[in-house]
Amino acid sequence: MNPFASATELRSELRAGKVSASDLTELYIRRIEHYDTKLNAVVVRDFERARQAARAADAAGDSATAPLHGLPITLKESINVSRLRTTCGVPEWQGFVSQHDAPAWTRLRAAGAILMGKTNVPPMLADWQSANPVYGRANNPWDLGRTPGGSSGGSAAALAAGLTALEVGSDIGGSIRVPAAFCGVYGHRPSETLLPKSGQFPFPPMPNAAVVMGVQGPLARSADDLELALSVLAGADIGEDIAWRVVLPPSRGTRLTDFRVAVLPPIPWLPVDDQIAAALDEVAARLGRIGCTVKRVQPEAFGDFREHHVLYRQILSAVTGSRLSEKARRRTADMWRTVDDEFARATVRGIEGTTGDYIAWNGRREMYRAAWRAFFRDWDVALAPAINVLAYPHVDRSWPFDDSDVTLTLDVNGRAVPYRDGLVYPAVSTVAGQPATAFPAGRSREGLPIGLQAIGPYLEDRTPIRFAALLGREIGGFVKPEGYE
Repeated sequence: MNPFASATELRSELRAGKVSASDLTELYIRRIEHYDTKLNAVVVRDFERARQAARAADAAGDSATAPLHGLPITLKESINVSRLRTTCGVPEWQGFVSQHDAPAWTRLRAAGAILMGKTNVPPMLADWQSANPVYGRANNPWDLGRTPGGSSGGSAAALAAGLTALEVGSDIGGSIRVPAAFCGVYGHRPSETLLPKSGQFPFPPMPNAAVVMGVQGPLARSADDLELALSVLAGADIGEDIAWRVVLPPSRGTRLTDFRVAVLPPIPWLPVDDQIAAALDEVAARLGRIGCTVKRVQPEAFGDFREHHVLYRQILSAVTGSRLSEKARRRTADMWRTVDDEFARATVRGIEGTTGDYIAWNGRREMYRAAWRAFFRDWDVALAPAINVLAYPHVDRSWPFDDSDVTLTLDVNGRAVPYRDGLVYPAVSTVAGQPATAFPAGRSREGLPIGLQAIGPYLEDRTPIRFAALLGREIGGFVKPEGYE
């Protein structure tokens, strides 16, 4: 049994009887018990229920045809599962034990998946580091001194180290794509309305139409696995599922040369690590050499992306601020007022804005939706960095976040760049709710994974996923880190 095999390959072996669900589950449990002492990725464990489910899967034998039958998986800690804790890394919630299942787990369980546990996150899912006062710090399997990303950092670390076959995370600020890039795996941020958004945090699994931009989606060791998971997860949220059904269109291409590839020009005011920029250029050049239509171009409406990012920061802080107490919101607004730049001011407006402001901001999202629709008449995917930095050394941060949240910087090509500017490239697709697939694109001089993202047309999620799968065959896909044999 190869713990680093793709979920698609493992599913085939399970169906062919080459491996049993019990043996595969035990393999992953042993690996978690052995390797997770240094990774701290799988922080909520449900091994006994997993073993029971595996025995039941084996007993069903050939009669079981569910698409994930017998496949051991993990989920992000914030996703509710009955009888398991959901804390989101917040000490005040560490006693919460869910009495219900999120739609994501309900669908995965119905598809035959076996849940071994849940993976580490930052407090309130609000960082690209997965360290919190409840479970401690998750580490990157490529370099234990670096972050695996966040907020689905434990998810990506567990996949890269071969501790699970498949994962589901969530993304509003790059929380699927950044960990995928930092750990060298694949991650898909779905079209905004393709999957249920409900079932996270210590709340009942009830939809809230006013909460926008955040999605749940799969992480995996292959792009094919993303499509497999999406086929199970896609569908209307609770209440709408009585009538609505999803029929995803096929990918626009079946061969790499079928794709018309736009490469987004550099955002002029945002430094990007030279090695990430070089990887993007190399991918573009290679696509051109094999016969793809490739051009450096972006939707005209985006301009220099400043207004776009201001809108994003307003909506993001309005959505995430709604989870805070009034006192915490005031403290956060006062903290951001100490910084005199347009994005800090946008954050404050988001926290303090009126209902009318929020409705107007959502109206402005439609301008960018229209711009992407027009753009994707001529192009099939748009390539960009997943984030502007490589996985960086751990940064000690307090909870609740303090003034360092607004003063923290990272070194990018010898320049001090605001930490929160890491939101810029994730937001390129997030504002309009476009699907985006993060994929591995080589290694840095330090041996760290480099990740890019392919943004696709709305509700055509199979297009960027298939593109990433075909590109992986051309340039290489997931590579396991050393030390996890």
